[in-house]
Amino acid sequence: MTTLILLRHGRSTANTAGVLAGRSPGVELDETGRGQAEKVVERLAGLPIVEIVTSPMTRCRQTVEPLAIDRKITPVVEDELSEVDYGDWTGGTLKTLAREPLWKVVQAHPSAAIFPGGEGLAGMQARAVAAVRRHGARIAEQHGPTAVWVACSHGDVIKSVLADALATHLDNFQRIMVDTCSVSVVHYTDTRPFVARVNDLGGDLKGIVAPKPRRRRAAKRSSDAVVGGGTS
Repeated sequence: MTTLILLRHGRSTANTAGVLAGRSPGVELDETGRGQAEKVVERLAGLPIVEIVTSPMTRCRQTVEPLAIDRKITPVVEDELSEVDYGDWTGGTLKTLAREPLWKVVQAHPSAAIFPGGEGLAGMQARAVAAVRRHGARIAEQHGPTAVWVACSHGDVIKSVLADALATHLDNFQRIMVDTCSVSVVHYTDTRPFVARVNDLGGDLKGIVAPKPRRRRAAKRSSDAVVGGGTS
């Protein structure tokens, strides 16, 4: 069972300006966002993180930098975890875009939304989920089935991965909250994912990794045998 920690980037200059940054170059963390990134180190302290995978966008790279330095891990850049390609909407103000007819589709029926000159949200979900599964399989092979790893990405991307893990349709993904520098946790098993945290904003996360079971001594008498059981 690999454990994926989904980390949204910290607050950026575009977040405070009310702009749909998308893949615009030069969007960096603001002062608050840099502080949020520093706190990630403390929040994830004690967790046996083996790898950090990040979107190529600057704001994501800046978010994982303190953690990467602390753990002496070189982040893996994954293009498929990049922000949505909003096409012609890129750089527009949310206030203006909210008046577009497509905005209602994005909110109520996102699986049908395709941004002019950009990509569709359904396509975004497909690439993001495929990337998470691919890296998860690779990390399990390299580090074992109980490996813990971090993927830093963007709000809509993380929401789409969580929707898949929750087995809910993409049209419901706007119901999921993913704030800046929030943490969501998914345990991936051979049968199904288990969503352990969503939009977690405070405290440490040591509890997301189950302690290793103690090795039991061999029973000396038949009366010591355990009977019964269940599906767990």
